[in-house]
Amino acid sequence: MDCIIVDDEQMARVIIKTLCDEIKFLKVVGEFSNAMQAIKFLNANEIDLIFLDIHMPDFSGVDFIKTLKNPPKIILTTSDSQFAIEAFEYDFIVDYLLKPIELARFQKAILKVQKHEPTSNEVKLDSEIKNDFYVNIDRRLIKIHLESICIVEAKGDYIHIKTEEKNYVVHSTLTRIEEKLPNSLFLRVHRSFIINVKKIVDIEDNTVVIKREVIPVSRSKRPELMKRLDLL
Repeated sequence: MDCIIVDDEQMARVIIKTLCDEIKFLKVVGEFSNAMQAIKFLNANEIDLIFLDIHMPDFSGVDFIKTLKNPPKIILTTSDSQFAIEAFEYDFIVDYLLKPIELARFQKAILKVQKHEPTSNEVKLDSEIKNDFYVNIDRRLIKIHLESICIVEAKGDYIHIKTEEKNYVVHSTLTRIEEKLPNSLFLRVHRSFIINVKKIVDIEDNTVVIKREVIPVSRSKRPELMKRLDLL
C-alpha cells in the first residue's frame, strides 16, 4: 500500500515514517513539508493513503483536502482533535491520530483503512460492520450505538437520528448514513425515513409505529418490510 506523509514538522514526519516501517505492506513513497508539494506529487502519481497534518501554516490540511479530485484514503494527524473534527465529514477520511502517536493506536488506524476498502463490489457483510459509529455535532465526535437507533429522518440538509434515549441532529444525508447501517437491522421505508426493524411495535396499512411515532412506508418498500418481518 503506497502512502505519503504531509506534515510541516520534520520530527512528525520521521515518527510517522518509522511507524510505517513497522507495517510490512505500507510503503512510504513521498514525504512533504507542505501541502503544495504534495499536490504536485499527486498530480503525477497515484497512491493509496495519505497521512495528513490537518493544522499547517499557509495552506491547511482542510484546504488541501478540498483540492483533491479523486482522493485516496486519508488518516489525519494533529495535536488538536478540534481541527480533525472540522474535516471528518469526508467519507475518504478513515481516522485521525493525536500526536504524539503510539504504535498501538497507529496499527488500529491502519486496520480501519483495510476494512474501509471493499474486497468486491458487493455490500459489506454485517459481520464486518461495527456496533457503533461517530457523528460530528458542534465540532465534537459523538459515538452512537447502532442498536440504540430507532429512526433516522431526513429534514432538509440535516438528518435526525432518534435513539432510545436521545435525538441527534447531524448535517448529512439519508443516503450517506444508510451506507453505514447494517441491512440486518435497518431498512429505508420511505424517501425521508430509515427505521430499525426490530423497534417496530405496530404496523397498519402503509405505516409503522416506533417509539409512539407513526412512520410512513412507501408502497415500493412495503414488500421488503414484510420479508424482513418474516425473518424476525
